[in-house]
Amino acid sequence: MVSNFSNIQVLILLVMTILGVVCSVIYHQPLVIGFLPGFLVLFYLAVKKGMSLKKTVRISFMGVYKTKIVIIILFLVSFLLPSWYLSGTIDQMVKVALNFINPEHFFVLSFIMALVFSMLLGTTVGTLSAIGVPILGTALVLKLPLEVVAGALVSGAFVGDRTSPFSSAHQLLSHTVELPIKRQWRAMLLTTIIAVMISILFYLLFDYQSSIVSTLNQKPFVWSELSWIKFIPPLVLIVFVILRISIIYAFIASILSAAMIALAEGATFINLTDSFWHGIAGLGGGLVHMYELLLFLALAGAYNGLLEELNVIQPYLDKWLQSSRSLIGDTLKTLIATLIITLIGANQTLPIILTGRSFLPHWSSKYGKEELARVMGDTTMLFPGMVPWSVLAIMCSTIVGIPLFRYLPYAIFLWVLPFLTFFISMIKQIRKSKEKRIAAA
Repeated sequence: MVSNFSNIQVLILLVMTILGVVCSVIYHQPLVIGFLPGFLVLFYLAVKKGMSLKKTVRISFMGVYKTKIVIIILFLVSFLLPSWYLSGTIDQMVKVALNFINPEHFFVLSFIMALVFSMLLGTTVGTLSAIGVPILGTALVLKLPLEVVAGALVSGAFVGDRTSPFSSAHQLLSHTVELPIKRQWRAMLLTTIIAVMISILFYLLFDYQSSIVSTLNQKPFVWSELSWIKFIPPLVLIVFVILRISIIYAFIASILSAAMIALAEGATFINLTDSFWHGIAGLGGGLVHMYELLLFLALAGAYNGLLEELNVIQPYLDKWLQSSRSLIGDTLKTLIATLIITLIGANQTLPIILTGRSFLPHWSSKYGKEELARVMGDTTMLFPGMVPWSVLAIMCSTIVGIPLFRYLPYAIFLWVLPFLTFFISMIKQIRKSKEKRIAAA
């Protein structure tokens, strides 16, 4: 496959895209401003290569259309926290969480609870939306470091997003590498178990260091003080997600139910409107804090649409693989390639599809589809949660209300797996070399 672009053109595109976004992060400017130079370069290259202006605009809008669900979800997320706060839901959930979560094991229990929810729900966003707010609220009351709690929650949420058979990303990877779900799940099992055990030990260590919180004076818990009607908003959200009903409808139903409870409790339409726009002081939320991200997601969608249509990356991946001769080398190349695609694509879907389809023939013939599924499961599925301008990272950071770079060092499940999968590839390569020497002898 021959690229329609010269090496210089592709290099300029990559540099302008990455440099612009990095500068926007460093200088605290809206991501949409930092991403704009890269998009303009890509748009110019499309027109220069003979694509009509009308078609270029149409493809850009098609790319925006593909991201509409994510944009709608983030739009609704800005209303979720204010509605739950005004309805008294957050206060009720914090009371219950304080009763059930032992402060001496708060971090590890947060990770385990997020893990269980994510395996059942198969979604990072749904898991963090359902249990992230009450657990972080409890951590705030106990004066625990919120970045560590957020890291534990995001780690647990990604276990299911990557591994659960109910996960759309897991299903997409299975379809892309042409591997049945059961075989893909078994291929990921070893690194999953090791990563989960490392995560548990990691958070137990923080629990041990923070054990002083168990001496805090806490008000005795009285069940009769709870107003069960205030649990309707999170229950609606959880039930909708469990029943596989669209997450959009789940958010809408939860927000509306919380708004009705708030009105019944004495809030006014003015209170609701003001909170939906400005958010809640000290807690976050509000559309005014979200619209810049929504504009960025729309621009990123347009960028991805042109990137796929113009076939910018694929030819270079094909050429790069021709010199691969070992499992270790191919693992490293796949890791680097999928990271670059994630840096450019800013979402989870594009890296899975591009990496999977580009690398599948090579891996299938040399090692088997299971090995590619393992490597991609430990890298491609997780990098979107670590790149600050990625859609998934933005959504996670928005829901937990903590910047990515503050909680990422504590989201150990995300960054330990790439090292694990490289180590496993190294062991398998060494074992294979020994078998060859024994056979030759």
